[in-house]
Amino acid sequence: MKRSKPLLMVRRVARNLAARVLFGALVALATASLAPLFDPLIPEEWQDRFGSDAVMPLLNILATTMLTVTTFSLSVMVQAFQTAASQATPRAYRLHLSDTTTQTVLATFTGAFLFSLTAIVMFRAGFYSESAAVVVFFFTILAIAAIVLAILRWIDHLSSLGSMDDTLSKVEERAREPLRRILSQPALGGVPLSPDAEIPSGATALPAPSGGYLQFIDMNALSDALAKTGASITLARAPGEHVLKGTPLGWVLGEIEDMAALAKTFTLGEIRTNEQDARFGIVVLNEIAVRALSPGINDPGTAIDVLHRLSRILSEADPTRSIPAEFPRIEVPVLRAGDLIEDGFAALIRAGAGHPEVVGVAVSELAQLEQSEWDELASAARSMRGYALRHAKHALEISDDRRDLARRS
Repeated sequence: MKRSKPLLMVRRVARNLAARVLFGALVALATASLAPLFDPLIPEEWQDRFGSDAVMPLLNILATTMLTVTTFSLSVMVQAFQTAASQATPRAYRLHLSDTTTQTVLATFTGAFLFSLTAIVMFRAGFYSESAAVVVFFFTILAIAAIVLAILRWIDHLSSLGSMDDTLSKVEERAREPLRRILSQPALGGVPLSPDAEIPSGATALPAPSGGYLQFIDMNALSDALAKTGASITLARAPGEHVLKGTPLGWVLGEIEDMAALAKTFTLGEIRTNEQDARFGIVVLNEIAVRALSPGINDPGTAIDVLHRLSRILSEADPTRSIPAEFPRIEVPVLRAGDLIEDGFAALIRAGAGHPEVVGVAVSELAQLEQSEWDELASAARSMRGYALRHAKHALEISDDRRDLARRS
């Protein structure tokens, strides 16, 4: 929650495939280029044993094989991610792209290829002495060890990459962590805004500089900017909401000289992200379940699995362990339990009302959520369970199915 916008950008770059591969390439190029600096440390007797005659065959093998391995791994990765997007949801594709294991493996392969290629070029150009060749030899051994470890990780990772189980596990993990953080600071560290709160009298609208999803609010920077003039702000939007250009992001009470600078503390983008959006992971899980129930896929088992995962995530929600407000000048709309239940169950119930096994599990899981210590969640689950029973009553044509569902409820 305390991450600033610059740290958010760094985190995003660190999870970017191209950035990690580029970093691996730069490390490889730097290693090959700096080898001559270690010349004074190499004993003369090592030059005959580990000189250019020993290292050149290894470099040629690496340069030949690593390009092939990298190309093959990229094709496997793309195919697996496309399969996940077609079987689960397009949002799962973006989730897989940030998979750190895949990124590290590809960075290792690419780095090893560029290291070997650069070293060969520098050998042919006469930049390496025999003592530098010894250094390159040991760097090559380290590169081979890294490649072996990467291949072992890659083999293990490929056994599940792109599978439905792997996709669901990733989505569940990405849904649980933001929800936990949000519930510990329901207003992102600000003051919780009452649902029936009104716009402060005399407040000035802070317009959105562009359209898109509200991805992130830099609460530290926003609070500092407000403190300079003693102003305060009541946010009109919470992370995850879509806004149009010029739409008020909030209402500022007090004098602010540079509204544009204030707007820069809000990050808007074309896609929805989960840095501060606890609902996004729940929505993605729901999308996977709804697609699983489509006629083209017809996989009730996946829908049932999603229902179990949803109930686990929501049952762990505990808003009672909240942290006191750190930013008293900022009022923020809080996450409502009814929205979580709606995001997770409503569309799934409509899609699965005609499947006795699916709607039965939905009713059972909602009944368990009614026992939650979070009163708002328990009430929302109770209402959604009634919604599920009403849908099932009209969708189930066999009286036996209706009686079985009545027993579950």
